[in-house]
Amino acid sequence: MQKSGSSSVLGPGGLDLSQAFFKPVQNTAPPSPTKRQTKISVIGTGNVGMAIAQTILTQDLADELALVDAIPDKLRGEMLDLQHAAAFLPRTNIRASVDYSVTVGSDLCIITAGARQNPGESRLSLLQRNVSLFSKIIPPLANHSPHAILMVVSNPVDVLTYVAWKLSGFPVNRVIGSGTNLDSSRFRFLIADHLDVNAQDVQAYIVGEHGDSSVALWSSISVGGVPILSFLEKQQIAYEKETLEKIHKEVINSAYEVISLKGYTSWAIGYSAANLARSILRDQRKIHPVSVLAKGFHGIDGGDVFLSLPAQLGRGGVLGVTNIHLNEEEAQRLQESAKTILEVQSQLGL
Repeated sequence: MQKSGSSSVLGPGGLDLSQAFFKPVQNTAPPSPTKRQTKISVIGTGNVGMAIAQTILTQDLADELALVDAIPDKLRGEMLDLQHAAAFLPRTNIRASVDYSVTVGSDLCIITAGARQNPGESRLSLLQRNVSLFSKIIPPLANHSPHAILMVVSNPVDVLTYVAWKLSGFPVNRVIGSGTNLDSSRFRFLIADHLDVNAQDVQAYIVGEHGDSSVALWSSISVGGVPILSFLEKQQIAYEKETLEKIHKEVINSAYEVISLKGYTSWAIGYSAANLARSILRDQRKIHPVSVLAKGFHGIDGGDVFLSLPAQLGRGGVLGVTNIHLNEEEAQRLQESAKTILEVQSQLGL
């Protein structure tokens, strides 16, 4: 499955035309060992996985892209569809297989695979099925790419990032979840829309659970370097807390709205995951709100729990967590968010 039907062996008697086409250069030296190729593996070729794969290709983030899925025909079809766009994309070696050996030597493994919820099924039952699925995905990934960074996109992302960490045996800096990176993008968009400015000039974070108990850090929001809430207070401009809560609710409900309209979300999470991949593989050292081991931060205790905090990302994975200021209410909400996730984790028996 790893190659399409085309091949360089086209001449009579199986002559390899790739060798006949070029005249060798004399007295050459081998490539520098420091200039190694970058490889990304995407596990799961559903709507989200393929949106991530397509964005990785268009942004030229990898020299090699490996796709893994349990459905061989769909997997081969997706691989061929991407390969046929080769003339319009940066050169990338695209491979696909149901066998995890195709992922060997990956720098970054992005996991999007997940079980779908059956009618009437509880969230706990669905989560337990996803844990079972991860037990078949994570160990072979870790075995074939022991130095890779794992990025979990599958939902519920915070709990499954914890599961991936446990199953992989990787150090905590090399296992992250996509977390609230996309939620924060939605948050920045809504604030920018209210103020009629560019979203890139808005500094704002959603932290905590990627879900209903997420926390909007209003106290640290700035636009063009101007702290919003303190500016409004100094200018004696009145604002209602309900208005702020309404914007946060819009962030939480925005994914549900997209799903109700088109059936699933894909493009925004595709760009979000590619954004994280770029920061990691290009050693950008940018700060992203992603799911990390949060124990010991902002009064979070009671067990190992992954949730989103602003973290610096680079070639080593999570390089550090920012000492962002939280007011008393925000810290309390973050601790409650952690408790919500820990309660779910305690039922998994890991």
